[in-house]
Amino acid sequence: MNKELEIRQHNALTNARYEYSELQLDLFFFIISKLHKDEKGTVYKLDIRELASLTGKRYNGAYLQKATADMGSRMLEVEDDKEYRQIWMFQQIRYIKGEGIIEFDLTKYVLPYLFQLKNNFTSYELAAALRLTSKYAKRIYQYCSQWKDVGETKKYDIEEFKKMLGLLDSKGNEKMERISQLREKVLDVAVKQINEHTELNISYKLEKRGKTFKSILFTVKSQALAETIPFDLVATAQPLPGVQQSHYDNAARILDELRITDTKHRQTILASAAHVAEVNRYNHDLKTGKIKPSRNPGGLLLVRLGLVAPKTPKPVA
Repeated sequence: MNKELEIRQHNALTNARYEYSELQLDLFFFIISKLHKDEKGTVYKLDIRELASLTGKRYNGAYLQKATADMGSRMLEVEDDKEYRQIWMFQQIRYIKGEGIIEFDLTKYVLPYLFQLKNNFTSYELAAALRLTSKYAKRIYQYCSQWKDVGETKKYDIEEFKKMLGLLDSKGNEKMERISQLREKVLDVAVKQINEHTELNISYKLEKRGKTFKSILFTVKSQALAETIPFDLVATAQPLPGVQQSHYDNAARILDELRITDTKHRQTILASAAHVAEVNRYNHDLKTGKIKPSRNPGGLLLVRLGLVAPKTPKPVA
């Protein structure tokens, strides 16, 4: 097996066994969006008003406290070829009254796995994930995001897949015994939501061995986002005045994708808050079809930034 694919299969937290509610997964994704690779601390502040603006939902204080208490008491089971680990996410959770702020003090053991998971997503994709309303859609979106550059996921054993979704516990108790229930209440709902609200278009195939369904595989394709994702997703440490870390990192990634490798151009772009904002806006317009792809989308961006002059058509002889 290709080594990259082998590592991909063991992306620890994506494939970890845990069951979170829709609200808990919203908090989980939001925490991931706040992570900053240069920070050495473990405390992250979350503004519930910011989360509400992204999801369009209202969050009740009592429900939030119950959700985080439950998250704190649950362990994450992480297993690969070398070991099996039981990890808890939080050292403590602090609610600052009257400010709508929750402070999450993460354990040092979970942080590497959270950063590994964040590497699967851009800020746009995290915003899309927050807009999914099915907890199963949120989880399946995680799995499919791992494989978006390949075109299809690995084949998941049905029983292991159910365990990953929290549909089958360690004692063999199932929430949805019939495959028709799995299709109707989990898979079909997830496919519909992911295809409508994210940059992925997915479908699934259930495979039989004899008369019994034994595995499931998802096909994964990219598509333009059907709805506008806000640019103010994440408020983190700022590499430039007025620039959020996620926007800066996303701009650097977009320059790579557009093959803008000239050192002078990159330094000029990434040293300007206005240029960073324009790179993110340009990429969003490309994905949503507002800008028609040209033969050289990277060159078009440089023209829009005023870094190169537009080419004038040659006169007809």
